[in-house]
Amino acid sequence: MSDVRDALGRVGHDRLAGALAACGRAEFTGELRVSGRPGGAFHLRDGLVVAARSPGAPGPDVLLLRSDRIDAERWADLVQESGGARWPAAALVARGYAGATQLRVVCVMALQDAAFAIAVGRVDACEHIAGTEPHAPVPVGEAPARLMQDTARKLAALASLPCPVSPEGQRPRPAPPTGRRLTPLQQDLLTHADGRRTARDLAFRVGRGVYTVTVEVAWMLAEGFLECPGTPAPIPVRLPPHLRAVEHREPPPEPPPAPPAAPTALPRRERPPGPPPGPPPVLPPAPLPAPPPEPTVLPRREPGASGITEALAPSRHGASWKGFFRLRHQAAE
Repeated sequence: MSDVRDALGRVGHDRLAGALAACGRAEFTGELRVSGRPGGAFHLRDGLVVAARSPGAPGPDVLLLRSDRIDAERWADLVQESGGARWPAAALVARGYAGATQLRVVCVMALQDAAFAIAVGRVDACEHIAGTEPHAPVPVGEAPARLMQDTARKLAALASLPCPVSPEGQRPRPAPPTGRRLTPLQQDLLTHADGRRTARDLAFRVGRGVYTVTVEVAWMLAEGFLECPGTPAPIPVRLPPHLRAVEHREPPPEPPPAPPAAPTALPRRERPPGPPPGPPPVLPPAPLPAPPPEPTVLPRREPGASGITEALAPSRHGASWKGFFRLRHQAAE
């Protein structure tokens, strides 16, 4: 609920209070129209606020109709008899549906509640419009400074609650029964809270002020009579056809696994499992070879031991003229 506390602390109260204060100093008569959410309008006479209206708060006609003093059919007849007046106060008193004091109280309650609804929302700009008349003014207007001080106290009181809510924010629904007794207003709110209505919607439904209903909803949330549903599921977005094809494109199929390569050597035969091998045995050192016997005579030199074999090659006997004369000399001797 910290975001609700921050939102209640950042309302357009200061901007609205400054605009109303300027109207009071200038003794302005006319309408101060406030744009924003929910927005609304203040009607002033000689610098005093005599009426206020806002789509975020029930008007005096709604408060009166929901009070069971008069039904919608009789209300329509009174409006027709009064020449289409939106607030047939004189006819209401004449027919005995309400007293003059009760009507003044209803108008003051609607004025203050509309001021709260405008200030708790978003205030974008204020525009002065002269020559307009309210349909349910109070006989004695309120000073702008006193009206905004009362609104500031309501904002601070709402933000200090254990579970503060904004009039147009949370949408409570009934929580599991707790077994505790409820007041008539709490029972009425519990009947109409369905997870779709805000505190502002419930105020119009039961015909009570939006500030009163918002505070009561905050207390019912803290005491476990109401609960706020979780974050709604995201709304699916319909994509254009060309983007939808990209969005739902199937991934390419994976290539089949490669066959195993043929073995290049015979598989090694595994030995049957046996007991785990122990430490390797310690072998005795190998015996050294016996030294060769010492020679008693000098070894005979083998021909070709020096690597020169050309001079030891046998003589070749050929039929040359030198040999011929040598044979003849030997034969003569």
